[in-house]
Amino acid sequence: MAQALVRFLAAQHVERDGVEHRFIEGCFGIFGHGNVTGIGQALAEHPELLTYYQARNEQAMVHTAAGFARMRNRLATLACTTSIGPGATNMLTGAAAATINRLPVLLLPGDVFASRRPDPVLQQLETPWRGDLSVNDCFKPVCRYWDRITRPEQLVPSALQAMRVLVNPAETGAVMLALPQDTQTEAFDYPSAFIDHRVWPIGRALPDSTALDRAAELIRAARRPLIVAGGGVIYSEATAALDTFVRRTGIPVGETQAGKGSLTFDHPQAVGAIGATGTLAANRLAVEADVVIGVGTRYSDFTTASKTAFQADGVRFVNINVADFDAHKHAGLALVGDARAAMEALDTRLADWTVDVGYRRLVEKLRTDWDVEVSRLYHLGHSPLPAQSEVIGAVNELSAARDVVVCAAGSMPGDLHKLWRTRDPKGYHVEYGYSTMGYEIAGGLGVKMAAPEREVYVMVGDGSYLMMAQELVTSIQENLKLTVVLVDNQGFASIGALSRSKGTAGFGTRYGYRKDGSIGDDSGVDGAEPLPVDLALNAQGLGAHVFRAHTIDELRDALVASKSIATTVVIQVPTDRYQGVPDYESWWDVPVAEVSESDDVRKARAELERAEERRRWYL
Repeated sequence: MAQALVRFLAAQHVERDGVEHRFIEGCFGIFGHGNVTGIGQALAEHPELLTYYQARNEQAMVHTAAGFARMRNRLATLACTTSIGPGATNMLTGAAAATINRLPVLLLPGDVFASRRPDPVLQQLETPWRGDLSVNDCFKPVCRYWDRITRPEQLVPSALQAMRVLVNPAETGAVMLALPQDTQTEAFDYPSAFIDHRVWPIGRALPDSTALDRAAELIRAARRPLIVAGGGVIYSEATAALDTFVRRTGIPVGETQAGKGSLTFDHPQAVGAIGATGTLAANRLAVEADVVIGVGTRYSDFTTASKTAFQADGVRFVNINVADFDAHKHAGLALVGDARAAMEALDTRLADWTVDVGYRRLVEKLRTDWDVEVSRLYHLGHSPLPAQSEVIGAVNELSAARDVVVCAAGSMPGDLHKLWRTRDPKGYHVEYGYSTMGYEIAGGLGVKMAAPEREVYVMVGDGSYLMMAQELVTSIQENLKLTVVLVDNQGFASIGALSRSKGTAGFGTRYGYRKDGSIGDDSGVDGAEPLPVDLALNAQGLGAHVFRAHTIDELRDALVASKSIATTVVIQVPTDRYQGVPDYESWWDVPVAEVSESDDVRKARAELERAEERRRWYL
């Protein structure tokens, strides 16, 4: 059965716009008694069918596969195989991140014996009320397709269903085929057609013609329309269509985290990030927008600033999305279809229409003002420790247009969303659907695997680094160079800032020895003695070439020097955890205790209640 599965996966291809791609380009794995004699034997017997990649952590290899799939615009991915038990459940976080971000990843964990004869086997979960339950059942909520193959012939329909979901842009996410260790090794006379070359066409569905006509009418009547460009713009390769449409119509474009790069930063209609981590330009336009055109966005709370971003009376939404579920959000006019096809169809219907001159001038002024603000934050001259915005500026200015920046969690994604000057649709890769600490290095590896010709800059805080740094070893083993900028701010700076803003003094967010019975206080006054942790030395021990930069000038020198180094580089730079980037007239809904003995918490609660008054129902 395992041999048939490997042959099947090697034969799967996708085709879009007349170009055919192999879909499963390899298999990450860590072997144990649940898969070594099944999937492991099949991969070893015919390595030419499916390249095997060795990983150090099961969660990390799922992140790598997701990073790979995103970089390839969901037209290719990697499979991940693990043993039963902890090897399988380690993938759970990665599966959730892939599904939430709408990225195809195939998970192939081992499972307990289908025959049940040797039960309970090592690592088996036993429950008295159900004999076929295993730890793999916990993946059901976070997978878009899940099946357990208890007989070898079940593989035929199940594998086809798995592929159907993986290649469907509206349904894709993590897919799991749980493989009992005895079933993997059983034989069946599979039809030859099952393992023949197979091509899955990915079409460009056009929204309903009547809905397109109604959308055009709404936009024509708008005085201050605004486009929110999401990840669907990039996945559908609709950036050129978007560029053509907005240059002619003059409609400004705000970008979500996944959609950043839909336009280059210097495009005349690009107003940058929108929402809770948005720019002053995009957020001021959002407040007065009367028609919001969402293209390939799922409207997360960060994008809508927890339903406070769009304040105009009677604001209407026009939503272009391949997923019916997302297209109908905010009671919007749903244009269910491919982003590129829909943008081209709208452009045809609005060929004689543009926004007025006054609106164009407003957009131009806001853009110019924002560009000045970014330059200011890039060159603050903050001391004695540099500000995080200066680190971002140094990396941005010394990287090439087609280089890729990768990040995921902490305060860095918000700052990157606001400040990074994107110059290429694939140059910005921040996992913010699940905001997974530990994604950065593993995800960066996936980006490099998908685009080895590009330089990849991984921006990671010390908190995320400590959670998952071991794929540095995999990058070195595979000769896939990463440049990792390790920002050391002595703890969880992002949540420290959030905690302080809500009256709890950064409790539990700063690294330091226990002092006076407490630990992790982030008040910044009389702090605990720092821990003797040397992250640069750790990276060096894992095989990376290491630089220690104490200033922005030293960081710049290290970035320049790293370009001539062939292997993975880690540059450690300390930053001031208390020097942040402003919120720019936006808000994020984080509840505060309604009852507290703390004056600071009561004050934060009062501020929350005032801010909540701006929330809207979009009906």
